[in-house]
Amino acid sequence: MANRNSTLHPTRVAIYARVSTSDQSTDPQLLDLRRYVADRSWQSYKEYCDNGISGTTDSRPALNELMDDARKRRFDMVLVWRFDRFARSTRHLINALEEFKNLGIDFVSFQENIDTSSPLGSAIFTIISAVAQLERDIIAERVKAGLRRAVANGKKLGRPRVAVDVDRIARLRVQGRAWVEIAQELGIGKGTAQRAFRTRPKNPPE
Repeated sequence: MANRNSTLHPTRVAIYARVSTSDQSTDPQLLDLRRYVADRSWQSYKEYCDNGISGTTDSRPALNELMDDARKRRFDMVLVWRFDRFARSTRHLINALEEFKNLGIDFVSFQENIDTSSPLGSAIFTIISAVAQLERDIIAERVKAGLRRAVANGKKLGRPRVAVDVDRIARLRVQGRAWVEIAQELGIGKGTAQRAFRTRPKNPPE
């Protein structure tokens, strides 16, 4: 984790801010975060701002850049105004915090007053991780239970079998048509057409 007591090597902080609509501004978040950094004599490495981007969006330019710089260990800490400004879901938050932990990068949320380098922050992170894992386990068990009920009720699982006109495949092959052409004409995969042809009854096509 970052060495916060060193005056020769002050903690390098990556600040992240986000607003969901273009008529909003990240300035209020940045003012709080800059003051937070200055009060602790840390060094602001860079401010990463996503403007007018929903929190549910999978790809955010500034956040993507932040994660790339984190993997290059260009800073010691990530500082955000609030969890929901940073993460799109609990799972996203946990995955990011796990990655930061492995990279030796601290994470601080200003509003929630969570600092993963402190004993309390570390404990809260452990609890969040446990809850997220429990949620995944519950969902997985529900899916398995649903599959077991479906099988017990006689439902066949998996994708339905595609009806294949074997005689038509044989006729097209006699005409010298390529497998790719046959598959496209019948709307099936090339491998499906070939397997059907190999396993067909050995009667000549009419």
